[in-house]
Amino acid sequence: MNLHEYQAKETLAKFGVQIQRGKVAATADEAVEAAKSLTEETGTSWHVIKAQVHAGGRGKGGGVKLAKSLEEVKEKSGDILGMQLVTPQTKAEGGMDIEEVAEKHPDKIFKEVIDPAFGLQGFQARRVAFNLGLSGKAFKEMVKFVSALYKAYVSIDASLFEINPVLKTSDDKIMAVDAKVTLDGNALFRHPDLAALRDEREEDPTEVEAGKAGLNFVKLDGNVGCMVNGAGLAMATMDMIKLSGGSPANFLDVGGTADAERVEKAFRIILKDEG
Repeated sequence: MNLHEYQAKETLAKFGVQIQRGKVAATADEAVEAAKSLTEETGTSWHVIKAQVHAGGRGKGGGVKLAKSLEEVKEKSGDILGMQLVTPQTKAEGGMDIEEVAEKHPDKIFKEVIDPAFGLQGFQARRVAFNLGLSGKAFKEMVKFVSALYKAYVSIDASLFEINPVLKTSDDKIMAVDAKVTLDGNALFRHPDLAALRDEREEDPTEVEAGKAGLNFVKLDGNVGCMVNGAGLAMATMDMIKLSGGSPANFLDVGGTADAERVEKAFRIILKDEG
């Protein structure tokens, strides 16, 4: 389950992760009131307005705008709220993602392998700060930042944290400017407060329907429907389809205890995909 950026930041802040102050607005007028409040708190009249959607590339798609006055806050928030946001996931001139960096500049990638039996060790957090070339107060703040992130990650049963960018302020504080958080759906029963944050509007409607029926369903781009009982057999079936020159249209595991009703629902879900 994915969280919106503002939800992710609020969650991280509970564990001591430094974040930027922000407020959520559903209308342009609410955005103006939020900007006024933030100006009183921070003393700045500049504000960044960000669309809250589960997608990358918001800035290039027009979903992130800088406003230097209340008039611009109202205008630009209105533009974002009224637009259909198309976020470019690729670009013609190419670019460099983390896989390319790892291949072409492996010296730029720093990794820390954490043993779950022992957790993040102090020397590992310090090594991250050292590898980033930090010193003094900024070094100590980064150690706190990394430690707080790990505590949050484990405590909420997350499967992914992506903090990009991380900011070092002029007074050497370390904070998360953006945050993408994915939670382990199988562990949500332990976190009803986080489960309540789910925004089904941002998810594939078919996957939502399947989840409510107790089915494990993932939509793919192929044209061969798959319904299998057991995740291992489902993966093997998909491999066989690919080896035979086909392409799976979905991953659907009805589970080992499926009854006739669940199988019927599974068939109906698969047949909705006319591709």
